[in-house]
Amino acid sequence: MAQEPRRNVVNKLERWEIAIIKKMISSGGLNDQDILAFFTRPTRSINHARISEIRNQTKHRNTLAATQAEFDAFLASWPQIDPATGAHLKGDELLLKAREAMIQAVQGFNNPRAYFKSETFIVIAVIAYTYLLHWYYRRNGIDIRYKRMVDGVETVLRTRHGADKHWELEACIDHADCPLDAPSVANLRFLIAIRHEIEHQLTNRIDDAISAKLQACCLNFNRSIKELSGAQNGLDRDLALALQFSGISRDQRDLLLSDTDMPAHIQAAHTAFENGISDEIVSDPRYSYRVAYIEQAVNSRGKADQVVEFLRPGTEKGDHVRLALKEVEKPKLKPGQIVALLQQEGYPRFKAHHHTQLWKASDAKAAGKSYGITLADGAWYWYPNWVDYVRTHVQANAEQFGPA
Repeated sequence: MAQEPRRNVVNKLERWEIAIIKKMISSGGLNDQDILAFFTRPTRSINHARISEIRNQTKHRNTLAATQAEFDAFLASWPQIDPATGAHLKGDELLLKAREAMIQAVQGFNNPRAYFKSETFIVIAVIAYTYLLHWYYRRNGIDIRYKRMVDGVETVLRTRHGADKHWELEACIDHADCPLDAPSVANLRFLIAIRHEIEHQLTNRIDDAISAKLQACCLNFNRSIKELSGAQNGLDRDLALALQFSGISRDQRDLLLSDTDMPAHIQAAHTAFENGISDEIVSDPRYSYRVAYIEQAVNSRGKADQVVEFLRPGTEKGDHVRLALKEVEKPKLKPGQIVALLQQEGYPRFKAHHHTQLWKASDAKAAGKSYGITLADGAWYWYPNWVDYVRTHVQANAEQFGPA
């Protein structure tokens, strides 16, 4: 049995609208249906009975009619509809702000003259999601104001200048009725964690290191805003693939494929965060989205105009390209983990001091060898390519490290 649609709690007139309606009624010349046409829109449906209640004074008796100046201003600005989405500039202000903020975040990141791309994107994207969730919660009758008990009475917290204090994004995604899926929430928690880490510190350039998370954030937002408010509010028509003035040279390609590391404190925050979430979420494209750009030769003129090709897993071509992808955000292991791993592989006599002797003899921590990294906690972590090096050494000396 289909679920009956829940009545939208925002399908009601605001006080300023009631004042305008009273002025329309007193001016004469308009029936209830005519008046209703001024206040019904795609994002809000008003029943004609609400107009009758005002005309018959069964409700809203204490609301004064609008002045002539207010009425003239209303007519001059009507319908106040965003032509791109059909949303009302005043009634759907939070929704429109959410769209505009995310567009600004993407445009700022794509600006070739910008130096602080990721930092700016994260701050504005957090604002965009906050507006979207505030809009959603209000439409569903959820109070988004902070409150506390004062002398047994629930009191709304206020800012220094007297405004109601509303939830920040972390409180929005912590709420039991948050409409976002788990990978999308994990993506936002990651960006919030990075924002806290970079808020008052020099970051160097972190764009390449976390760009997969930023791309996932964009796609998640576009999907979420369409699911929550309708396909007409999506950003598909506003933001498309960026064009470049030049292709990628061989030197640039080699640089893109090389192992690049985040600043240590960002890497520490990154590692700490991903250690606390499941492997399933880490691999979910809604948490971190990766795309392979492929140069391809074609023998069809129609296909020659297709600059980017999206390949699906499970196809021969898609699986082939997936095997060619190189993971940049590499796992990191402590020495004890490497020793335990080699012992599990059948070399029980390989001990920690053997590992220490090996890396010292190989000068494995030297800059440029890319075998590991020192994180902000001061500890050295080894990359998988070092584990392969150790495994090769141990296998070559099986008589020494194998079973007694």
